[in-house]
Amino acid sequence: MSQSVETLAEQLRTHLAGRVRSVAVAVGEVTIEVAPSQLLEVATILRDDQVFRFEILVDVCGMDYLEYGAAEWATEEASATGFSRGVEKTNFSRFTFDEPPPARRHEGPRFAAVYHLLSVSLNQRLRIRCRCEDDAFPVLPSVTGIWSSAGWYEREAFDLFGIMFEGHPDLRRILTDYGFIGHPFRKDFPLVGHVEVRYDPEQGRVVYQPVSIEPRVLVPRVIREDHRYLDRTHED
Repeated sequence: MSQSVETLAEQLRTHLAGRVRSVAVAVGEVTIEVAPSQLLEVATILRDDQVFRFEILVDVCGMDYLEYGAAEWATEEASATGFSRGVEKTNFSRFTFDEPPPARRHEGPRFAAVYHLLSVSLNQRLRIRCRCEDDAFPVLPSVTGIWSSAGWYEREAFDLFGIMFEGHPDLRRILTDYGFIGHPFRKDFPLVGHVEVRYDPEQGRVVYQPVSIEPRVLVPRVIREDHRYLDRTHED
């Protein structure tokens, strides 16, 4: 662990005491968690305080923890090989292996936004996580008044995750079209979507219709039968 990372973490604990929920250091990076009510105050300090000087907001990422740590695919650890991951379809967007996964949900708020900051002056980075308090209507204060670059990033999180940003000057979709239904990066959004769009030559315009793609689950990687994987004992 570099000394600069540990120094930054200690500075955050000292200068933001009582304003942040946690300060964590992992894999050489610092992450702080902030309540929505404290987000704007903390963001302003991180930008203006000469100890931090985070002039640039690099990105804002939406997060959906609906089935974090509980889904069919492992989310807490991963395999380096990826072999033998065949699955059986159970519904439109979920699947299982030999046995169904345990029926459980992630504890805590479902939605969050993660802000990635960069200090060019001090050559250091920081991650802020802010969880939405209401799962049914996720909303966070907009940081566009602190970092103007947040305008596009917050629109993206709104479009893909349905997170509202209070105070955003122009919060509307940015990647999907204006008639799109739902938010495609939410974990309960069907893999095939809800509707599809096509051009109708008879009507002379683009029309929406129920999706016609057959729901299916793709098997990413399966070992095929060939001589390299035959059991030599069985051959003998």
